[in-house]
Amino acid sequence: MTEAVRPLAGKVALVTGASSGIGEATAVALAEAGAAVAVGARRKDRLEALADRLRGSGASVLALDLDVTDEQACADAVRRTREELGGLDVLVNNAGVMLLGTIVGADPEDWRRMLSTNVLGVMYMTHAAVDGMVEQGSGDIVNMSSVAGRTARKGAGVYNASKWAVNAFSESLRQEVTGRGVRVSLVEPGAVSTELTDHITQPDAKAASQKMYTSMRSLEAEDIARAVLYVVSQPAHVAVNEVLVRPTDQER
Repeated sequence: MTEAVRPLAGKVALVTGASSGIGEATAVALAEAGAAVAVGARRKDRLEALADRLRGSGASVLALDLDVTDEQACADAVRRTREELGGLDVLVNNAGVMLLGTIVGADPEDWRRMLSTNVLGVMYMTHAAVDGMVEQGSGDIVNMSSVAGRTARKGAGVYNASKWAVNAFSESLRQEVTGRGVRVSLVEPGAVSTELTDHITQPDAKAASQKMYTSMRSLEAEDIARAVLYVVSQPAHVAVNEVLVRPTDQER
């Protein structure tokens, strides 16, 4: 990408869940578009490998050991980003888990993990970042939701609930801050080839999910990264508040 088409030159972005999948691809896309990028995740080795790769291409990068379920860690990540990279213009709340399974016979620990990461993680990171964005009169908060935030399905009840919560939180926040120059956007992927299905603990749910993903031409992480880049590259007077991206083969 040439200097003439680097729409995020001079901007600073923070991406959570950046050690793999959509988060990693988004960090790469934002860096290629000219942004300085803070990348946060729990897997330090993979995070450092990504940071080295981005630095090798000339980007300014900050690697953050970040567990979004830890409120203080979220506050520290935002503070360090502003101190070490010079500001914060784009927050991509991507960290999440998809522990699909039935409600009957479920392990409630799966529920706690999903709600802590998918909902409280988004809230903690947003809380840490939004006041500064309001003060500067600009900023983008992009929350990674899902088609599961629109349609409830058997075997995905608590994951559905977590993503519906993200959608509701995002829309309420949008109404609160849009008049003060801060844009809030939802990106809602359908089936994407990532590691999410690997962590499902119910064997039947894991098998069913993996079968579904292999039965179609699933999206790649880079497809979603392009959607995020599109959202945050718009002129200041344009807010793209919601982007739903499904594989062509996905019916619902």
